[in-house]
Amino acid sequence: MNKNKGPAIFIAVIVIAVALSAYRIVRSFTEETDGGSSYQAGSGQTVFKDLPNFDFGFSSKKKSAPNYPYIARIYITGTIQEAGETYNQKWLMDTIDQLQDDKNNLAIILYIDSPGGSVYESDEAYLRLLKYAENKPVYAYFGALAASGGYYISCASKYIMANRNCWTGSIGVIAGQFIDLTGLMDKYGIKSKTIHSGKNKIMGSYDEPFNKEQEAIMQALCDECYEQFTGIVAQSRRLPIEKVRKLADGRIYTAKQAKENKLIDAVGSWEELLDVVAATEFEDVYYDVEDYSYEPERSFYKYLTGLADRLGGLKADSSAALPGAVQKIIEPEIKYPAYLYMK
Repeated sequence: MNKNKGPAIFIAVIVIAVALSAYRIVRSFTEETDGGSSYQAGSGQTVFKDLPNFDFGFSSKKKSAPNYPYIARIYITGTIQEAGETYNQKWLMDTIDQLQDDKNNLAIILYIDSPGGSVYESDEAYLRLLKYAENKPVYAYFGALAASGGYYISCASKYIMANRNCWTGSIGVIAGQFIDLTGLMDKYGIKSKTIHSGKNKIMGSYDEPFNKEQEAIMQALCDECYEQFTGIVAQSRRLPIEKVRKLADGRIYTAKQAKENKLIDAVGSWEELLDVVAATEFEDVYYDVEDYSYEPERSFYKYLTGLADRLGGLKADSSAALPGAVQKIIEPEIKYPAYLYMK
């Protein structure tokens, strides 16, 4: 071990130990003052009751439901995935459920600014919104980008308006990215072998050739996801499937082009969409518009552990590990079927 790292490791461990102790004390105190029932926000964030000034400025708070009629503007931003900095699937599912059960909630407007993402998360969000739409209306507004999985989710809405500078579409699927380095490794005498059973168990690995059979396997998975996507677009937009397949070659459309091809209903501003919703759904009804957006947990504990990681004191070095630059090349950027616009 590098001698210079010794003190840094020791200090980091001490800091984290103190932080853990403080965290446990705070949590214990909170549970005692609240009858032992600190509750979980939809995003998985713990919100401490009766202790508003002891969050060190990092923990976020759950948005309480208004006690008056309102429309919920839900922000869907960034890559659609299980969990990220701007998008969190559990938070979205919990928020939709909360709104569905809230008698004061009148409708949802999706504010989408996303390149898309995972097939699984995109479809799950779409289906949950369809369930909500059985009793309350769903509208969608497209910001700068509403592509692929972002467009997929919007298909749960009855009306779509896009900003005039929006890019949308990218109706297509990415089912995997594979790099075969066997030729390069042979040239330089590099040996690598992954032990496995089943000839296709590790297909796509950098140290084994990618053959036609494996390509056909992945293409079949991709085609099935594509059929699902185009079928949903055809149903939502009331378009013949043949026309949708012609449009769905993966390309991006401007808002004007999308309107001409009936992929959206109108081009306009956010305020114009609010006017449409009011005139169509809630004439002479007084309500507010409430914003719902995911904010990741900012606890003091996570801040300290993240800081310790950055100091390099908690991660063991491995001489067998590949250099970061090489690892980035050989590991696929997309590890799952995705409705994702790749810039």
